[in-house]
Amino acid sequence: MSKALFSEFEGVSSKAWKQKIQVDLKGADYNDTLIWTTNEGIDVKPFYHADEFETLPKVSASKATQWRIGQLIEVKDAKTANAKAVDAIQRGAESILFQMASEAISVAELFQNIDLEQIAIELKDDFLSTGFQTKVQDVISSLSEKSQQNVTLHSDIIGHLAKTGNWYHNLTVDHTTFEALVKNTGQFSVDLSIYQNAGANIIQQLAYGLAHVNEYLNHFDNVVTSEAKQSLRTTFNVSVGSNYFFEIAKLKALRQLWETLASEYNVNTSCRIIASPSKRNKTIYDYNVNMLRTTTECMSAVLGGADTVCNLPYDSLYHEPNEFGDRIARNQLLVLKNESYFDKVNNPTDGAYYIESLTQQLAEKALALFKDIEANGGILKQLKEGTIQRKIKESAAKEQANFDTEKLVLLGTNKHPNPADTMKNDLEISPFLKVEKRKTLIEPIIEKRLSEQLEKRRLDGE
Repeated sequence: MSKALFSEFEGVSSKAWKQKIQVDLKGADYNDTLIWTTNEGIDVKPFYHADEFETLPKVSASKATQWRIGQLIEVKDAKTANAKAVDAIQRGAESILFQMASEAISVAELFQNIDLEQIAIELKDDFLSTGFQTKVQDVISSLSEKSQQNVTLHSDIIGHLAKTGNWYHNLTVDHTTFEALVKNTGQFSVDLSIYQNAGANIIQQLAYGLAHVNEYLNHFDNVVTSEAKQSLRTTFNVSVGSNYFFEIAKLKALRQLWETLASEYNVNTSCRIIASPSKRNKTIYDYNVNMLRTTTECMSAVLGGADTVCNLPYDSLYHEPNEFGDRIARNQLLVLKNESYFDKVNNPTDGAYYIESLTQQLAEKALALFKDIEANGGILKQLKEGTIQRKIKESAAKEQANFDTEKLVLLGTNKHPNPADTMKNDLEISPFLKVEKRKTLIEPIIEKRLSEQLEKRRLDGE
């Protein structure tokens, strides 16, 4: 074809489209009928147009062709966890996320028969210890540089404080240990998932995450060499909700915000994102719908540019970890990658006017909130005062009200429930929030699902 398709037709401006829509509405108000406002305060329009952008958006730094299928494994003893990891790798896992309960675990036994040249290992610890880092280093020090880079220790003392209300030890010891870990490994992580699972809206998640990591960069500004800053590896752990396009834009905005902040500190502007589906909208009744929810959430994660996607088993709320649930969760990702071709194109959402507009608005609003947090003393001060917790509670209450009035629908739970569906005899673990009274330095940020109260009433009625 010698001529460009449709070259004989004149372009239509966004103004002309809006005028045509208003004519078709036959007197109905355009704003009231077709524009809706999200909890983030963003007005979603019925269409988006190229002439709304002064300049073309930048090409994303992420590469959807390289995303990895992750598998979370809780480590109680090295031998059992290693056997699960090896089996998961044989069945398609490309990254293993070990949730470490104790630093006494044998690292050599945990890594046995795992090809670190090909498989990424993420070590998420429930403790803070330079001794464990030394054990890991002793095991991988003789391996290739690529193998060493494929092992990541997730250290996040502020995330632990926000989630539990206490430091691991105390402020001084935690910062000293954390500083040593970062110097030794050249890496650290930031957990944004606690904000999402507690009910924070997307702008809050991004702003709190940015303030969270800014606290670390402030601390390291004078203690890490310029050369080390350029190779610093930062990992964000993110939970992805069901607002499909917004969650894609959230991950894109996170990379943009990190690049902006990191450049101010002359730090490596690239980052890694590990994404998992949210727990907040998962249910115990009509639990198979959880598979639909996690599928779209994993799709958002891939299209948004996550480096690793670790799916949430459909039955994880009420069953102990089991082979069937893990296999289904992994197979969902295998279908996305190998049968839906979600790894064939880099940055597939670049240039989509709606997503680009959302990304820009989320980034701008999050940056404004971040600046407000910093102007008022930073995230540690606001956590201590309870400001962050209060704001998240307000957002969560608004979302809960939408669920309770069925404006926010969870199919099979608050909409079209199956009254014959029973669960009381299937609960291996409690799916509900446990209140543990203990002394804390700050009020912890509590993760809570939307359907908990409704499910308790149904269980009581069985």
